[in-house]
Amino acid sequence: MLTNNQDRTFFQETSWGPRITADGAKFRLWAPTVASIELVTSGGAQADSGEGAEPVSVGSLVQGEEGWWSLETNAIAIGQPYGFRIDGGIVVPDPAARAQVGDVHSLSVLVDPEAYRWRSADWKGRPWEETVFYELHTGTFTPEGTFEAIIEKLDYLKETGITAIELLPVAQFGGQRGWGYDGVLLYAPHTVYGGVEGLKRLVDAAHERGLMVFLDVVYNHFGPDGNYIGAYAEEFFHPEIHTAWGAAIAYDKKPVREFMIENALYWLNEFRLDGLRLDAIDSIEDTTDVELVRELAARVRETITERHVHLTTEDARNITWHIERNEKDAPKLVSGEWNDDFHHCAHALATGENESYYADYSRGSTQQIARTLAEGFTYQGQHSPHRDRDVGFPSAHLPPTAFVNFIQNHDQIGNRAFGDRLADLASRRAVQCLQAILFLSPQIPLIFMGEEYGETQPFCFFTDFHGELGEAVSKGRREEFKTFAAFKKDSTRDLIPDPNKLSTFEASRLDWSGRMRPTYRLAWEENKKLLKLRQEKIVPHLKGAPPHAGSYHVSDSRAFEVCWTLADGKALHLFANLDDEPWGLPEDIARSELTDGETIYASEPEAVDMLKDGRLPGYTVVVRLADRLQIEKR
Repeated sequence: MLTNNQDRTFFQETSWGPRITADGAKFRLWAPTVASIELVTSGGAQADSGEGAEPVSVGSLVQGEEGWWSLETNAIAIGQPYGFRIDGGIVVPDPAARAQVGDVHSLSVLVDPEAYRWRSADWKGRPWEETVFYELHTGTFTPEGTFEAIIEKLDYLKETGITAIELLPVAQFGGQRGWGYDGVLLYAPHTVYGGVEGLKRLVDAAHERGLMVFLDVVYNHFGPDGNYIGAYAEEFFHPEIHTAWGAAIAYDKKPVREFMIENALYWLNEFRLDGLRLDAIDSIEDTTDVELVRELAARVRETITERHVHLTTEDARNITWHIERNEKDAPKLVSGEWNDDFHHCAHALATGENESYYADYSRGSTQQIARTLAEGFTYQGQHSPHRDRDVGFPSAHLPPTAFVNFIQNHDQIGNRAFGDRLADLASRRAVQCLQAILFLSPQIPLIFMGEEYGETQPFCFFTDFHGELGEAVSKGRREEFKTFAAFKKDSTRDLIPDPNKLSTFEASRLDWSGRMRPTYRLAWEENKKLLKLRQEKIVPHLKGAPPHAGSYHVSDSRAFEVCWTLADGKALHLFANLDDEPWGLPEDIARSELTDGETIYASEPEAVDMLKDGRLPGYTVVVRLADRLQIEKR
């Protein structure tokens, strides 16, 4: 339940974690099989820091029903460290603490969730159709690597044409640096980023500027460093069900399920976030009749009705049940699915790469990218040679806005051996064409930090693990590339940056000093123009686009045309040629499609007149908008 009082504060009630009461605070922990739990705090002169002193007991939790333990006491003040001693032995942090004293191995801190007074408490969000995502990693987006430092860049992002920033996971993970996908304390914003106060200040500042804030959350596993849940609640996991990260999470148990669903509501309500990205939902092992994602999304829709809130997902299966629309063209559950198919087609087309999963997209990439733009997914039940199985489900009936498209993101850059960006892998002309296609197509666009000006700094995979775990991660990272032709030899794999070295992290920071170089400035100005065109010319016609809105033509080379029926009978036509040679358009493309309506964008000035004659110059994109009630399906 969300409490919004007259003081402009917000609080999400949860089953897990502490609750401030009139008499102090109530502490709770689910530990079905332990014999005793003590509430502890720091002892000695360093009690306020929680470091360097033996924890002392301030009381014993009382065992209740269904494995729950609790204690209400005034012995722990707001801002004071606390933890739980299990069966007289190990001291563990609260798995639902809002803050930590230090890292994941330290004591937790009691936080008053209603201490922050929101300046933007009346914010209602923005419609999904207006979304332009800017994905960023808090630690490498700025030199400071904090939430506070992001605030200083919000005006720049707004000027660029961004409407939503999407943060890589920020829940407390092991070490001082990492991508965030190995979180273990899922209710605590990472201390090094600025904690609870810092994240709330960032969201507040973004809303004051009309920007949405999304957060990437991970519900398929816990990280390997600092996950103490198994020490007191073995039932939280299914040891007999193995995943890539260890035992599967036991989503058939209500306390476990509520831990995650309430976590989503906590981020959305207490931090006023505008949406969440649910990471790799295909890796959530859930044996119940109602999938976790289905129940979570339904709870979000039922609970938050006074403002726009959006959910997105990542899923390699190309499923569609979760992004279906209702009769009002509103998402039943999830607003949009991250569309890896679009990225893979675009990347293969621009670079010619054909190893690993690009093998599924390298042979027919022109036809595939056109189909993906027109119908949603490339693979809609067809056989995938790389995966050696049929992949996907029909998606043409969905509106274009059910898909989040991108030509770069953290995964597709950072999972490369050296963290190369597309600007270093493809020609500038090809990148410019893909950027125009991304921004002026009706799907929801996403860019990765620095992409707006053509950043060439790498974004590498980095961690901060130590000991045997650190050695295993460093070795495993290089072993991942053994099957690639360029890394068959040990000597070449040894060149891959060690994820645990500080230098790997530092090399991944954006180079803000170079943003105003002439080439960067030109790229930024062009992308700013494209995003302005999107909001003015395309966004007004997105909501209400009919089913089966898209159709396409392809050439024998690297050119294609896609057209969509949008709302109000508008027809959007995109012509793209990613080849050096001009494209002679097929006879069955109606001449009216080349002349009716207005040309809202042409990457080359001569393209407008050439298009009227049925030809498109090399490396050119033209986008036209026409008043037509129907486009003949081809």
